[in-house]
Order: sequence, then structure tokens, then C-alpha cells
Amino acid sequence: MKVLFATTNPAKVGKYKKALEENGIELITINDLDFKLDINENGKDALENAYIKAKSYYDILNIPTIGMDNSLFIEELPEDKQPGTYVRRVKGKELTDTEMIEYYTSLVKEYGEKLTAKWVYGMVICDGGNIEKYTWSKDHFYFVSTPSKIINEGYPLDSISILPEFNKYFVEITDEEKKKYSKKNSNDDSVVKFILDNIKK
Repeated sequence: MKVLFATTNPAKVGKYKKALEENGIELITINDLDFKLDINENGKDALENAYIKAKSYYDILNIPTIGMDNSLFIEELPEDKQPGTYVRRVKGKELTDTEMIEYYTSLVKEYGEKLTAKWVYGMVICDGGNIEKYTWSKDHFYFVSTPSKIINEGYPLDSISILPEFNKYFVEITDEEKKKYSKKNSNDDSVVKFILDNIKK
């Protein structure tokens, strides 16, 4: 069965696509549609924004829809500089991958040699009359002012993020280190289970 993942970011879908396909769910994205809604994602946190996206597309298409968002908290920044759910939108402008790297490295230079950051995630499924919600977070990491030469398309901040346990950029850890980190921090299995448990087949 087809399920809409209400995102234009292929990296978000790629994390869950294979496992869901093995269980009979074909994920499609906004990129696969003939239109894109202009949604005002004005929720106070990732979970509210995920709900806004999922509900907006479900109401139009009437197919099971997944909304997902994430918020970013940086310890050293004052409240008025916290990205929150506006990680890619700064002063009303949607930043490209390159602009994101430039903006967040400038914050590091302004507020210290490194900044302590944490991601918080929210996912909502709209399927008929059911609204199901799920939230999770990952361990702290650091932003630095000098980016790696490797860019992870769709996740540009991985290029300025250092994993403390390896003292390496996210994009430069080895496959073995990635497995170790994923085992400790990955919620992919629980996210897939959440989706499978709450999609009517």
C-alpha cells in the first residue's frame, strides 16, 4: 500500500524506506506528487509541525500520511538565537545546504570554539480518524567552525558536527564507528515499528 511521507527531503525517507517496503508499505514523497501545499509550519515544537504537515496532506489526498520534523537546541545560544524547529529557515529565508553551513559556522565563531547541540524529533501519522504521535532525541554533539569537505546532501549540518566519542565529523566516521554510534543512538527500528503499528493495512 502507498503511504505519503510529507517531506521533500530524500534523506529522511531513505532511512525507513527499505524496512517499510519489506512490510508491504511503499513510501511516496511530496516530490512524487503533482503539487505541493504551502503549509505554515508554526508549531511550537517538532511534534506540532509534524502534525501540521501530516494533517494538511491527509485532508487533501485522503491517504495515510506521515509528517516528521526535528528541532535543534544549542546550549550556548540565547533564547532568541535558538533554531528550534526553524533549523533551515532563518529570518524568513529558506537556506540552501551551503547557506546552512555558513550560518551555523558563523554562530560557532560568535559564541565559542564549539557549540553543544542536540536534536529532538517528532513524527505524526494521520490515517483515517487516527492521529498517532511519536518523539525521540539523540545524544549531544558539537558544532565547529571549520566544515568537513564532505557534504551529506539534505543533512548539511553533519559536515560541521563532531561526535564526542570519536572526535570526528559525522560525515567522516568509519562504517564500524557508524554502526557503533547507530546501535547506541538509532531509533530507526522503533520508528519503523511505530509506523507499522499505526498504519491500517
